Amino acid sequence: MATITLYGATGTIGSRVLREALERGHRVTAVLRDPAKLDLTHPGLTVAAGDVLDPASVAEQAKGSDVVVSAVGGGDGPGHVATVRPSAEALVDGLRTLGADAPRLIAVGGAGSLRTPDGKQVWDAEGLPEFLLQIMHAHGDALDHYRTVDDVRWTNLSPAALIEPGERTGAYRVGLEDLLLDADGNSRISTEDYAVALVDEIERPQYVGRRFTVGY
Repeated sequence: MATITLYGATGTIGSRVLREALERGHRVTAVLRDPAKLDLTHPGLTVAAGDVLDPASVAEQAKGSDVVVSAVGGGDGPGHVATVRPSAEALVDGLRTLGADAPRLIAVGGAGSLRTPDGKQVWDAEGLPEFLLQIMHAHGDALDHYRTVDDVRWTNLSPAALIEPGERTGAYRVGLEDLLLDADGNSRISTEDYAVALVDEIERPQYVGRRFTVGY
């Protein structure tokens, strides 16, 4: 059983990560600016007030945890895009203050910087809407920051090009820098199976200090 500090627990991805972790018997502290926004009662869940953009708050909430999960992203509204890289910086800065006792950090990433079969990146595709490009590049900037960090144990998990609520199958494929495509050339993953992959990484660490991606 792991002790998890989770940011973004009310979001599309974060809520699935929360559910998956609790159903597997982990203890989760969901940290929100307004704890009243999480209407969930579970014996393994603690809801706390905190600010993912404040390194001191991050350090306080992370003490004693095995892993900090950041599901802070731009997919839940335009106001969230601007927090992606700053939250990455604050999480790293906060965990650094805990030294050798700092928990691991697993961050929800984006698909935009993954390589496509033509050697470009997902965000180079023509016709992408501006709001989606902003989300993609915000996650790309956050990943760039993580890649400068060697004193905090971080992992960044990129989804497939299409991630949306769906079925939990428990099955997925893993890649590193290349976009995963199925037999029909589609790149997709349900938020439920993305959460499975993330909690699998909590339980069986394989990608410390790296980005990896999941898809069908």
